[in-house]
Amino acid sequence: MAVDSAIFHLHEETADSGFFSPKCHNGTTVTIGLFVPNVDTVMDRASAAGGEVVSPAQDYDYGYRQGKIRDPFGHIWMIEAEI
Repeated sequence: MAVDSAIFHLHEETADSGFFSPKCHNGTTVTIGLFVPNVDTVMDRASAAGGEVVSPAQDYDYGYRQGKIRDPFGHIWMIEAEI
């Protein structure tokens, strides 16, 4: 995956190296915050691609629009934009 020119990946579970899926432990210790131009568009696309909406997009009084998606591997993504 890439965001602008930053390339990254989320690694799958591999017991021999100590990488565990969030589903393995019924939770996750991190939330991946991703700032995007349009929260609703990204949330819709992520949901259509198999993500589970954990928290629908909404505006918050601290000036952000945010929603949360759980990807098929159990990682939580906070999709957000400043409003």
